[in-house]
Amino acid sequence: MFVLGCEEADQDAAANSDSHAAESNSNAEVGSDTVLARTKVDEFANVLDLSANPTEETYGVYETNHFNHFSDLGAWHGYYQPAKDNKKLLGGFAGPLIIAEEYPVNLSDSIQRIQLTNKETGEQYDLSQSNYIDLSSYPGRLEQIYEMDEFNLHLSLIFVSNRTALISTTIENTGEEPLTLDVSWTGSIFDQVVEGDSTIETGATLEKNENAIQVNFDNVREQWDYLATDQVKYSINHDKKVNTTIDGLNYTASLDQSIELDPEKTFSTYTTETYTFTDEEFAKEKEKLSDYVDKQEDYFKENKERWQGYLDKTLAGDKAKDFPEYQNVAVKSIETLMTNWISPAGAIKHDGIIPSMSYKWFIGMWGWDSWKADVALASFNPALAKNNIRALFDYQIKSDDDVRPQDKGAIIDAIFYNQDSSRGGEGGNWNERNSKPPLTAWAVWSIYKETQDKEFLKEIYPQLMDYHNWWYTNRDHDKNGVAEYGAMVSDAHWKTDDNGNVVKGEDGKPEFDDEAVIEAAAWESGMDNATRFDQEGVGKDDVGVQVFENEVDGQVVGYSINQESVDLNAYLYAEKGFLKLMAAELGYSEDEKKMTEEASDLKDYIDEHMYDEKTGFFYDLQINDDGSKKMLLVNRGKGTEGWLPLWANLATKEQAEQVKNNMMDEEKFNTYVPFPTASKDNEKFSPSKYWRGPVWLDQALFGVEALQNYGFNTEATDMAKKLFNHAEGLMGNGPIHENYNPLNGKGISTKNFSWSAAAYYLMYKNTLLSDEPTTQDAFK
Repeated sequence: MFVLGCEEADQDAAANSDSHAAESNSNAEVGSDTVLARTKVDEFANVLDLSANPTEETYGVYETNHFNHFSDLGAWHGYYQPAKDNKKLLGGFAGPLIIAEEYPVNLSDSIQRIQLTNKETGEQYDLSQSNYIDLSSYPGRLEQIYEMDEFNLHLSLIFVSNRTALISTTIENTGEEPLTLDVSWTGSIFDQVVEGDSTIETGATLEKNENAIQVNFDNVREQWDYLATDQVKYSINHDKKVNTTIDGLNYTASLDQSIELDPEKTFSTYTTETYTFTDEEFAKEKEKLSDYVDKQEDYFKENKERWQGYLDKTLAGDKAKDFPEYQNVAVKSIETLMTNWISPAGAIKHDGIIPSMSYKWFIGMWGWDSWKADVALASFNPALAKNNIRALFDYQIKSDDDVRPQDKGAIIDAIFYNQDSSRGGEGGNWNERNSKPPLTAWAVWSIYKETQDKEFLKEIYPQLMDYHNWWYTNRDHDKNGVAEYGAMVSDAHWKTDDNGNVVKGEDGKPEFDDEAVIEAAAWESGMDNATRFDQEGVGKDDVGVQVFENEVDGQVVGYSINQESVDLNAYLYAEKGFLKLMAAELGYSEDEKKMTEEASDLKDYIDEHMYDEKTGFFYDLQINDDGSKKMLLVNRGKGTEGWLPLWANLATKEQAEQVKNNMMDEEKFNTYVPFPTASKDNEKFSPSKYWRGPVWLDQALFGVEALQNYGFNTEATDMAKKLFNHAEGLMGNGPIHENYNPLNGKGISTKNFSWSAAAYYLMYKNTLLSDEPTTQDAFK
């Protein structure tokens, strides 16, 4: 909330500015009595700053949107609030931002702004001169209030479907005399997308229809920047008769008749804004528009009840009163996840969560990103969590697959609106070169614990088993029951010349590209450039990262790198625990027995071969081609993978004690923001280089839960507090970042990041409010 021209409001805004976590969160201490616990939607205004001045250039630093926006219900468009220094945008919600299949772009600075003119005097009211202006966001809705001498204006926006937003406009005569107003709306659109020196003409044009203004688009297929067809439409529909004039990229729509308001009387009108990809979508949504308006009270009520339900499931319990300072973060986490919700479109068949709608390259679903989001969603929106699981399993590889039948059971790395050329599509972001770490059963079990939905368990369990088994068929080179990260058979793993043509050897066969496979293997780990995957290795005895071919019946089915990664096998151990629990629920006794036996063997192997007593930590294990020679990669330094055996509940108590000591060491992992991906004493530690030092919240969550698993609850709570209190902007109205600098708390990479939001949500619920980690407990 702000009041234009009010010095006090400006001081409040300055006080909430988050230039450094140490400054912005210095008074946010657990147990503080300066903040009262809240439970209602209307008590959580502006936990995320949505103020914006949208332009044709959507992206700023790191190809990330300059501003934060709001979306809901899986819509492929969203809105901002006007920046308070831009008077031109007042009277409407800024934007929209639309997703051009795979790329977020601004369609307008403000596509619909109300204009009010006094019929008797001819004066058009300047909303910037209001006595009071409130531009606020609440969980699930945007609000604007303008208080003038003669009237109050109230705008409210919610999403009513996965394609349409509903805007309520109410004008109340607060004066002592009757008031006659001419009401109109004006707006404009952008017809180009600007990124640096690059400009793409979208061909966007305006068209007027009966009580509607429609934006039409050209067929533009820029694979790496912008994708649209001539079926795409953005439509604004009024519930009352309007007369519309169009001037190029600008329009004005005026109510057919003036409105007359006696004192204390109100006038209300409603508009819908719809964004669709196909003619079929548009036709179906158009049929619903009158219902959205006719039943607007029900839709606004349902919206508030749904969001209140999210909060009730999050903030309930007596202990919530002990940690009021952290409630904003929990609510912000929910808002972040809901804004990153997308619904079926293009190749996407089920609803799901994308990593961030703020980042150019994240408008798709990745496996382990989704699984982490689902564990949090299970608590407050389990239906969405289930569909997110289904969205990835829609493309699980089958034995009769046309492209890679040898990968039966695999979950591919990333799915987008467009499939790639191997699937007959034209997308560049779809990726089948690798999979992602096996955290699926963790997510499914979290959903089942919340819902007790045995039918969902029956549906997914066979697919989970296929995926689990794939790791041992396609990623266990020496067949010892211990897996390696690797890559799939792909044309992308052949060497190419400068023109992109495959290089062939003297035998006429394509030349293999080890570097490309190692890149894909690092992607498969999820830790793209972690120090442990540096190809050159560290020290004279380290042969570096090499590639092995994995064969079944003489056919290459995939590739492994020459190291058995401790995190991968800890994940697989945990998955065996979750699968055992599921098998017990479903009455599959043979599977229970199998998972128990395999887990026992894997635990013994990890404890014996992947733990270094001298340094008190777990590491990856380098192997040769037949597995007869092994080298523990202590030389490559410590990383967050070292506490995954504790998260999986497989380490001994003695090992856990030593790992905990490393985690709590201020010269290693207990930094300003704790748990950097490479230990501070790692010679390759770099606090701002992606997976070589920054704090990633999934690994931090695993660290906190690892401590909880072994009874180090004080340490777990202390680390959770530091993760909340020291992350830039988190406790104020700043966005949740992809990762954070461990030394100063600065948010880095992109923002409004789903798995960071999920991790904060889970730490709030399961560490601060309880001692209930999400980890497997079938084996301890």
